[in-house]
Amino acid sequence: MSEPKYRIRALHTASTITVYQAYPPALGLPAARDGRFPAAWKRDRMTWIKPSFLWMMYRCGWGTKEDQTTVLAVEISRDGFEWALAHACLSHYDRALYPDPALWKRELKRSPARVQWDPERDLHLGALPHRSLQLGLSGEAARRYADEWTVSIRDVTPLAHRIHGLVREGELTAAGELLPEETGYPAGDELLGRLQA
Repeated sequence: MSEPKYRIRALHTASTITVYQAYPPALGLPAARDGRFPAAWKRDRMTWIKPSFLWMMYRCGWGTKEDQTTVLAVEISRDGFEWALAHACLSHYDRALYPDPALWKRELKRSPARVQWDPERDLHLGALPHRSLQLGLSGEAARRYADEWTVSIRDVTPLAHRIHGLVREGELTAAGELLPEETGYPAGDELLGRLQA
């Protein structure tokens, strides 16, 4: 069965969804140790969360890029995640969804969250034909993410390095077996209908 072009694929439970971010150790290690973001985490800046583990690996180079060497799995409440989607705007203008660019710009300016769809990745980090969600949080959404929605934070850098090592050795089946079990997140048209371009 072929994948739909737009679908949130994520590790999720009845009450939580796991998203990924990568930070320098000075931020990432205290966050994982304490299970919450430290005071040094800037709540007034936009932060991007990614439900796709492999898209995060593409972005951070398996945890090797500068200032992205600590990979975090952040488990947040589904209520919070869905609040962000309900208050989100597409990160780019699409004439099929907005009658004119000015209307989109106004919505973008007042939205505390923005959605971007990028090609999902395979184990070699090559682009796949279907898209993966990136969710940018700013203002109220960023503060809620850090201080209200977060349920747990785990350092998954060793997992990233282990999977990467298996990929480099050509052990793709073994690498695939270690990936988080990401399935379609049940977000219907009421949440995603206006966020798919």
